Amino acid sequence: MRAGVYSDKYFVRTRDVLRADGYSPNVLMQVFCKAHAVLCGVDEAIAILKLASDDPAALTVRALYDGDAVEPFDTVMTIEGPYDTFAHLETLYLGALARRTRIATQTRRVVDAAAPKDVLFFPARHDHYTVQAGDGHAAHIGGAAAVSTDVQGRWWGGEGIGTVPHAAIAAYGGDTVLAASKFAERIPETVQLVVLVDFENDSVKTALEVARALGPRLYGVRLDTSGTLVDKSVIPTMGQFDPRGVNPQLVHNVRDALDAAGFESVRIVASGGFGVDKIRTFEALGVPVDSYGVGSSLVANHGDFDFTADIVLTDGKPSAKVGRTFNPNPRLEAVT
Repeated sequence: MRAGVYSDKYFVRTRDVLRADGYSPNVLMQVFCKAHAVLCGVDEAIAILKLASDDPAALTVRALYDGDAVEPFDTVMTIEGPYDTFAHLETLYLGALARRTRIATQTRRVVDAAAPKDVLFFPARHDHYTVQAGDGHAAHIGGAAAVSTDVQGRWWGGEGIGTVPHAAIAAYGGDTVLAASKFAERIPETVQLVVLVDFENDSVKTALEVARALGPRLYGVRLDTSGTLVDKSVIPTMGQFDPRGVNPQLVHNVRDALDAAGFESVRIVASGGFGVDKIRTFEALGVPVDSYGVGSSLVANHGDFDFTADIVLTDGKPSAKVGRTFNPNPRLEAVT
């Protein structure tokens, strides 16, 4: 980072030119976002400045906190000090803010749509593994109840949770009950056992079989029917709704069957194609889902969460480009 290998080349060259010229202006760098957002990445941005600037003690940083709500063009951070000592870091701290704010904001939107039900952050397989720790922190800031990998929970003390997956069921010859029973035997009692029940595309039948086999050890079943399939239990009621994937009728079918068989305590987790709009629809209809597993929609880019940094004062005098001005924010707090 100090060498500038992660930075846009023009920032590195600017630093080099300033130093070659013996010129070290004192600037006020102002950072903002153009969207309504849940701010995240501030701690990471500050760490970058402290660890990779050439003279951290010469910098005065003021910032909002991770989790703060921001309006378009709110100043979220200012950095004041000799520009040549931190010019090379703009790419890095803006990138950290952009990525984490996007994840936190999109997670918060889903959490608000599902409230008071839990949202489980399950997008690890949809992105590069190196982003997991920071994304997991951002999801936590956004209100996610749980994450799927231990690394996603590392920055805030959480750990991954998960179901009996399709792969385990396939490894046991496609026998969901057998796979679930082996998990029940081998994993600690403290682990809440949730079983995927769509392997045979007959979720009602499989859910009942698993519940009968595991009894009170079963915490919940997870519905994850592919968006290209129609579950067997839904076929008789087709005609008035889109029958594919995990739909309200499927959830009602599984809930009604479990309740009728005396398994009222078994929870239902719904996953597969869920985002803000689908969750809002389910909640408006009163669909008996206990929690939602959400994946790719939380890491896809559904808005402009880019951040911009401008030098607005140089040696105490206004120096912003046309269209930008010094915009003090009284909510900023000094970073120690």
